[in-house]
Amino acid sequence: MSTISTRRGNRAEAAAAPSKYQPQDGLLLEVDDLFVEFHTDDGVAKAINGVSFDLRQGETLAILGESGSGKSVTAQAIMGILDMPPAKIPAGQVRYCGHDLLTMPEDERRKTRGPEISMIFQDALSSLNPVFPVGWQIAEMFRKHRGLNKSESLDRAVRLMERVQIPAAKERVKAYPHQFSGGMRQRIMIAMAIALDPAVLIADEPTTALDVTVQAQIMSLLEELQQEREMGLILITHDLGVVADVADKIAVMYAGRIVERADVYDIYARPGHPYTRGLLDSIPRLDQKGQTLSAIGGLPPNLTKIPAGCAFNPRCRMADHVCRTDLPPLREVEPGRESACHFAEEVLRG
Repeated sequence: MSTISTRRGNRAEAAAAPSKYQPQDGLLLEVDDLFVEFHTDDGVAKAINGVSFDLRQGETLAILGESGSGKSVTAQAIMGILDMPPAKIPAGQVRYCGHDLLTMPEDERRKTRGPEISMIFQDALSSLNPVFPVGWQIAEMFRKHRGLNKSESLDRAVRLMERVQIPAAKERVKAYPHQFSGGMRQRIMIAMAIALDPAVLIADEPTTALDVTVQAQIMSLLEELQQEREMGLILITHDLGVVADVADKIAVMYAGRIVERADVYDIYARPGHPYTRGLLDSIPRLDQKGQTLSAIGGLPPNLTKIPAGCAFNPRCRMADHVCRTDLPPLREVEPGRESACHFAEEVLRG
């Protein structure tokens, strides 16, 4: 049986009508030249500036960058949960199985959230409703989208809690969010996100505020579920260490643009952009015990006043005159890898 038919078979088990969205040659999601801006009292904040990428079935794409680089805004634009206004999408396309989500009627767009594309938010405590038991909140997915009754929905909630490795799920299904640890709450969020067997899962900083051991457990669980269900997974994080073992491709963002895109092994072995190199150099290493960590000087730019040329030039040790005047395009510098740096070849040579 094919992967696609297997996943659709899982949907049939959940009493769902066959989806009209079918990936062509495994291509699930295409983000094409996306722009997002926010109109504020201080001016127009250009949060996303021409972002493009794609995601295939069973593939994991990690989107990396500091806070304010545009990672979460990109995810919210894909999900259709930006507040507009103040947000505005002046240009771009977000195609799911060939259908542009940005031009889709809102009632149709709403039907894609959960069954087709789902998202795990970074703060599980604020994302869960504190006045309802966690089992009720998971079961609601089946009541609203699958038409199952209360008993059937709760039974599925228990099974999902067991699948995400929550101990004593039958007893804890009636517990409230505050009665769980941070790691357990994140598992509940994962259970809700995969409840309707989405084709695309977006995980926005899924290990925030968790200790290292729990981080590893959550990432291992996401990897298991992604492989088991052949989902396309977008993993948003600022921590390169989190994605090393799970990502297939990496897109590095800075000031609303993708500045480097490559296979995960290529990124770690030979970064092709000074910003990526700076991020890698700031990771603690066992062979540098007692040494001072390298840091990227300065701060990310104000998005209402992005510098001319390359936005990274005020913080870049390699910046030259051309970096302050000409915006470097994202271009292929080697087979399978792209960089938005005027001196990408020199960076690759180390």
